[in-house]
Amino acid sequence: MPLFIYRGLDGPRGPQLRKQHRPSHLAHMETLDRAGRIRFAGPLLDPSGQPVGSLIVLEADDLESARAVAEADPYNSEGVFERIDVHQTRQIFPALGEGA
Repeated sequence: MPLFIYRGLDGPRGPQLRKQHRPSHLAHMETLDRAGRIRFAGPLLDPSGQPVGSLIVLEADDLESARAVAEADPYNSEGVFERIDVHQTRQIFPALGEGA
């Protein structure tokens, strides 16, 4: 299955909204994780260690499906993220063996 990244960047109210919507965001991510679709997920941190966004690497059937996942994330739908970017990628490292 193809790999995609989505990056959500917090808006001005991100810090307050992030705390409020974290449980529903985690529930959204846990559903994907249980389905084996998450390769990496975590916050983007500023120099002081405070979250300023999120980065998720996931498997999806196509770009449209990956965008649907990003758009359904409560951090997006509830206004934590000011912007989301979704791109297809492929794993080079760690090396997967021949043909990577």
